[in-house]
Amino acid sequence: MTIPMTTSSAASTTAPGEAPVAAQYRFILSAINVRRLLVAIVLLAVALRVGSALFQGNQIDTLPGIYDQVSYDGLARRVLAGHGFSFGEDHWPATRAGEPTAHWSFLYTLYLTGIYALFGPNPLPARLIQAVFAGVVQTILMWRLGKRLFNPTAGLLAALFGAVYIYFVYYAGALITETFYITSLLWIADIALRVDARTQSGAFRTDLGWRRWLIWGELGLAIGLAALLRQLVLLLVPFLFLWLWWRIARRRGGEAAGGTVGRWFGWRTFSGFAVTLAIIAALILPWTVRNYRAFHTTVLLNTNSGYVFFWANHPIYGTQFVGILPGGGTEYGELLPKDLLPLNEAEMDKALFGRGLGFVLDDPARYALLSLSRTREYFKFWPSVDSSMISNISRVGSFGLFLPFMLYGAILAAVRSLRSRDEAWRARILLFLGFVILYTLMHLLTWTLIRYRLPVDAFLLLFAAYGVDDLLKRIGLGISAEYTAKAEANT
Repeated sequence: MTIPMTTSSAASTTAPGEAPVAAQYRFILSAINVRRLLVAIVLLAVALRVGSALFQGNQIDTLPGIYDQVSYDGLARRVLAGHGFSFGEDHWPATRAGEPTAHWSFLYTLYLTGIYALFGPNPLPARLIQAVFAGVVQTILMWRLGKRLFNPTAGLLAALFGAVYIYFVYYAGALITETFYITSLLWIADIALRVDARTQSGAFRTDLGWRRWLIWGELGLAIGLAALLRQLVLLLVPFLFLWLWWRIARRRGGEAAGGTVGRWFGWRTFSGFAVTLAIIAALILPWTVRNYRAFHTTVLLNTNSGYVFFWANHPIYGTQFVGILPGGGTEYGELLPKDLLPLNEAEMDKALFGRGLGFVLDDPARYALLSLSRTREYFKFWPSVDSSMISNISRVGSFGLFLPFMLYGAILAAVRSLRSRDEAWRARILLFLGFVILYTLMHLLTWTLIRYRLPVDAFLLLFAAYGVDDLLKRIGLGISAEYTAKAEANT
């Protein structure tokens, strides 16, 4: 896997006394071109996702876990017909017919609207374009992140694992935000590693201003697009900024004029973050203005956090959370307080958040137990009689299959990073594991469904790749350091 572009030294890397199977394994792998192997993985990823898109077809069905595509399809058709972001009939959760809505991602709705404008209101072209995009871009990002975080072998394994991960294959054909959102998070992580690398190498000190600001602008674009897909990502931005600021300050320590102030608040640091924030604001602000005009109250992006927090912590659960209530959407609608129904969507969202916060403050102990009970739904990897065959196969064949390697790789990386003298690697492991922990906590404290865990799965697959790479080395099937160095130089 971490194989050089040339085979001239294949025989010389076989260790004395090495088992024949290990020697043969290394010899075969040494003849494989890394680029071709990566291309093969990308083609596999595309083929599987296109198959998923074709399976889901040119109609909108209420398949498990992707019911939201009914809403996105209906909303896109309304936008295309000139009715704006609204529904022609009363719609879940509490949007009245013909009234404006901000409950759904504006960006994803516009994606569907654009595809429908080009190909007619047919779901299949949108599924296929999304599937090909995910197969190519997600796979390459997994490769880049695995290589930069660990080594080229882990990069190839991460790309392979992401390519065949059933959840990713299934959702790549579904007309909901998951695929683009996960891709945007991987893109943000990739940019963060590049910013850190350029900072630590001192490249930012010699870059021209426009070139330095270009990568900060890219970061702003990635975060802004992710927020337009799911506003939850904005809660993680402070963590990312603090990590970047810390890394930059570590590099500037002892170099910047002005002592501590110059170290933490240098012009290059400030201007970089300013560019990023300006791009994020430029992407979000038009929708904030639109929402104010539509609802006559301030809504940054979407009207869904209040609904989610209210339902997720309702006393109906007691201390045991249930992923989907037996009555489905109808039961959730019946839980809405009758005195709030005359409010518009945005006003109700704010009122519901206040009611949900009241549930927490009225009985903090119940809230703590309820949040703890959400771990069962969030980390569910076993089959269930209450789930469809598609759900059970997806769950066991993806998260259930890879979970042991995810845990092994994450623990291994954490332990080794703490013992390592490589401060930069420790910082990067902290960033990736910190994301996994924070993203998980946010959902355990609010609303939990398996599909909300999928971004975490993408990052944990990187650690799974590292764990499998380590296990291969332990049984004598790993690739030598010489091969790794050559593969790094040739890719």
